[in-house]
Formats: sequence, C-alpha cells, structure tokens
Amino acid sequence: SGLPLKKFFNTRGQVYKELNLKSKLVNMSQEEQYSLLASDGMLVKRPILVGDGFVLVGFNESEWGTALAIK
Repeated sequence: SGLPLKKFFNTRGQVYKELNLKSKLVNMSQEEQYSLLASDGMLVKRPILVGDGFVLVGFNESEWGTALAIK
C-alpha cells in the first residue's frame, strides 16, 4: 500500500494502550509488527478500504468521499 505500518494500528484501542505500543513500536521490526497485527484483531485500525491505486485506513468522510467520488 505504501503506507507506514503504524497507520494500521488502532492507536485508540484498549489493547494498544495496555501493551504500551506507542513506545514499543519504534524498536520493533516489521516482522514483529506484522505478527502483532495478525495476533489480535483489536490492534487493527478499521475500516480498511482497498481500491484501484489507493488504501484508506480508518474512516475520514472527506477522504472516503473523494476516493469513491461521492458528492
């Protein structure tokens, strides 16, 4: 997607906060981050929309409207 892996973490979620990932992600390898995301769905920011040439993570009405050409 070209997006930084950090964008896929639900930074407002309880599990993210309990694991203190804000300070830990910086020192983790990509493989470790992928494993974390795969191990607990509550760590994944939603919704995720994959389209032709774009990926949107989380909901932002104007971004989604632009991506989907909704007026």
